[in-house]
Amino acid sequence: MNELKALTGARGLAAWWVVLFHLRGSMAEMHPAIESAIAKGYLAVDFFFLLSGFVIWLSWGKRFGEGGFPVAGRFLWKRMARIWPLHLFVLGCAVLLAVVLAASGRNIDRFPFAELPLHIVLLQSWGMTDPLAWNDPAWSISAESAAYLLFPLLAVAFDWRRVPGVVLVAFVAVLLVGILPFAGQDGLGSDLQRFAVARCVLQFAAGTAIGALWLRWQQRDGVAAIAGVLALALVAAWGLKLLPEAYALPPALACLLLALGITSNRRGNPLEWWPLYRLGEISYATYLGHFLLWFVFKLLLVDDAANAPVWVLALYVVAVIASSELLYRGVERPAQGWLNRVGDRRRVAVA
Repeated sequence: MNELKALTGARGLAAWWVVLFHLRGSMAEMHPAIESAIAKGYLAVDFFFLLSGFVIWLSWGKRFGEGGFPVAGRFLWKRMARIWPLHLFVLGCAVLLAVVLAASGRNIDRFPFAELPLHIVLLQSWGMTDPLAWNDPAWSISAESAAYLLFPLLAVAFDWRRVPGVVLVAFVAVLLVGILPFAGQDGLGSDLQRFAVARCVLQFAAGTAIGALWLRWQQRDGVAAIAGVLALALVAAWGLKLLPEAYALPPALACLLLALGITSNRRGNPLEWWPLYRLGEISYATYLGHFLLWFVFKLLLVDDAANAPVWVLALYVVAVIASSELLYRGVERPAQGWLNRVGDRRRVAVA
């Protein structure tokens, strides 16, 4: 399958939505509409969950349909090679920072060493501890690890290629409605300790069905237009307080994903402009690395965490981009490539 470049660009923008979400408490007063949009940055993670299911179905759905459960070993190894090395590296940086802070007499309550093993093996979001510790953004990849484990069951049990489109649409709707019980007064981002895995698995599964719909409708611009209009209508309904967040925004993101997938790789697509595309390529490094970097920035350069100087914010943005490039080139890609080669050699040896 050729890469859908618009989705890569969208992933980059979503990662920066999360960055701004974490910066919002240190930024000066903004226009209420901008502040409201940034405050919903945690919903970028819901887009990631949908997108992950979408992309993984396109890459692996047919393989599981033809090869069955024996494909699961290779799939899980490749997913581990994709997410775990960079997570471990950033977590190691957090451990080093915690040791330095402890040696200097600083408070390290947000770095609970007793819970570190759960974070190392990506189990921090499985209900056993508060997932927002050490490197906060990693809670989502912990939740995704559960979705990866369940994906082989889904892919073998349901061959979306043989399911009518209307049933797939209904399946997506049912899954997204299933999120509603997990949406507290503070929105979908509340109570991650209990609901992170369920929130991820439901949206990941919905993303697989959207991927199957894209395979059928990828040339239908009319479908893209309808999906885009529905997404805008749902966002408007939420903005006008006609629908609560959990009813409006996850379905809007699902419609947006389908529309972006259909319109991807079309001439003039702004999401495929090379700077946005590059932000998407390094977005995993941005997502995992930005939070700890801002923690260090606040320690060294910010006196009032509620009102960071503009020059500090600007320097931080540059540092996030630069560090993301370094992590992508120096850690993420080399480690992924090495682990994939190890996995390939092991399969050859077994065969």
